[in-house]
Amino acid sequence: MEKQTAGREILGEFAPTFASLNDDVLFGQVWSREDALAPKLRSIVTVSALISSGSLEQLDHHLNLAKKNGVTQEEISEIITHLAFYVGWPKVWSAFNRAKEIWKN
Repeated sequence: MEKQTAGREILGEFAPTFASLNDDVLFGQVWSREDALAPKLRSIVTVSALISSGSLEQLDHHLNLAKKNGVTQEEISEIITHLAFYVGWPKVWSAFNRAKEIWKN
């Protein structure tokens, strides 16, 4: 797992405690526990949670990370389709538009 610095880069001066929690705890400790949950599965859970909550600002980053962690176009399409019945059509339309761009190549 590569070291995350987005928290410090984006919010470091404004919210240093949150930036540290983001970079050091969430991405440094939680995401690095690959023996407890594989990165691919952790990405699937995270993308599903973001779509479910409508947190689209963070979705692009996590879709890219999911792709990097081995989630295929077929898998992300099936995941998002499955979510449609539980989280709502508009949320998955938004997610599909983002995923389509990320998996177009």
